[in-house]
Amino acid sequence: MNAWWRRIGLSLAVVFSVVVVYSLVYQWAMATFEGEHRTLLQSAQTVIEILTTAGFGGDADTWTTNVMTVIVIGMNLTGVLLVFLALPLFVVPLFQQALARQPAESTELTDHVIICSHTEREDVLRNELEAADVPYVFIEDDPETVLELTDDGIETMLGNPEQEQTLRAANIGEARAIVIDVSDEANPEVILTARELRDDITIVSVAEDESVATYHRYAGADTVVRPRQVLGHSLAQKAALSVTEELRETIELGEDLEITELLVEDDSDIAGQTIAESGIHDRMGINVIGVWLEGQFVPVPDPETVIDENTILLVAGQYDALTELTSRTVSPSATRSQRVIIGGYGEVGHTVSEVLTDAAIPQTVVDKAASDGVDVVGDITDDTTLAEIDCTDARSVVLALDDDTTAIYATLVLETVAPEVEVLVRANETETVRKLYRAGAEYVLALSTVTGRMLSSVLLEDEEILAPETQFEIIRTTASDFAGQRLDELEIREQLGCTVVAVERDDELLTNPGAAFVIQDDDTLIIAGSDENVNRLLSSNR
Repeated sequence: MNAWWRRIGLSLAVVFSVVVVYSLVYQWAMATFEGEHRTLLQSAQTVIEILTTAGFGGDADTWTTNVMTVIVIGMNLTGVLLVFLALPLFVVPLFQQALARQPAESTELTDHVIICSHTEREDVLRNELEAADVPYVFIEDDPETVLELTDDGIETMLGNPEQEQTLRAANIGEARAIVIDVSDEANPEVILTARELRDDITIVSVAEDESVATYHRYAGADTVVRPRQVLGHSLAQKAALSVTEELRETIELGEDLEITELLVEDDSDIAGQTIAESGIHDRMGINVIGVWLEGQFVPVPDPETVIDENTILLVAGQYDALTELTSRTVSPSATRSQRVIIGGYGEVGHTVSEVLTDAAIPQTVVDKAASDGVDVVGDITDDTTLAEIDCTDARSVVLALDDDTTAIYATLVLETVAPEVEVLVRANETETVRKLYRAGAEYVLALSTVTGRMLSSVLLEDEEILAPETQFEIIRTTASDFAGQRLDELEIREQLGCTVVAVERDDELLTNPGAAFVIQDDDTLIIAGSDENVNRLLSSNR
């Protein structure tokens, strides 16, 4: 739009300049060659008539010399030239834009998922749906957003999801489900509208807190997901794990196999060792599925990979072995404070505080607004506030801030002021995760990742995400597309960076399947890897 205004302004300036110059030339020419005096205003009127080819006014009979006739002809041709230039520069593009840039207001999709509103967290869901070959359409009320998404190849339509005509245009009668993430206040109205149009459609709503979730259920939502609570619980468990040295969070796949992720702390028993030297696999019988090194996911790491401080291990094994490994990933804490500082007291921060309170772990809550539960009112990036809470005497800091830019800055400040303190961070966008790791955070979890995984786990029948609140995606999926193939033929590890952790077959859990393992039609695979790699694996075999 700015480019159009610049183009229009420049063109008007050129036309105005031509009129002024030609008026002066005409006034001089009439006096010099015809002996007639004309004011500048009279000359401008005649020039405009000539340029627009609307006529020549009353002066036509006074042009008796050849020179004057040539001047008028030149002005006349200039006017014609300006008209022909205006057509390709303005008129044609405007018509093309009017015809080609109208945002879609309906869709012909069937058996699709309708997604009300587009945000980063819905993008995570979109990736999961595309990997599962499930069609979808976004409903957005901003025409520019619709056009931008459409240009990116994302099925999007313009409309207000609170209105019946919009949901009808989204072909709700043929849809498999509708995901509603507009706002806490608007979601119930959209739910009521969708339920009025179709009583049997699956409705999934995103809510911030429990009181709002209750209204969503009353309105008719089948499932209400609360990703902020799940994310807060995960961050709190990570902080509690560092303090208690106790294995708390695992994904239980059977009596003999559990999966968990562990943060390796500075000065811990295995920090600085290679995977082989640590004895994780050979002595403890634990399978290292993947690691996060400085914010980069490395699937199936080489045994000579060095386990640096702040490395996050994704491991699978028996509970007793995992408990032993947990104690070896935590720094000696006899002389260190057990206190946890919580920065931000929104839904995420409140959940972190509740979990730590239940675990009897001392805490200090910092927030800019005073409320029950807030110990210090202030900005956690401010020197005065940091001095008041004495962050150097804390075991860890959980940043539950609602702005990614502020979270990055706070991480940098804490890394400078208290480099020994563990920093666990909540991010909004997935693209912020690596930036936070580079800023010095020990553990980062994105709200968009948690939300997208929770939604896809509800919507996809043949795929179950086992732990939406982890750094890694761990799914249980049917194996019919892989039937008859050996694992080494699929090259899941080498080409796609994923690991088949276990296989469920005839009510039996088969752990650590080897390269020669042949997948059968009724097998269920448990696969681990990054979100991107898992989605590539699923989409490549559909």
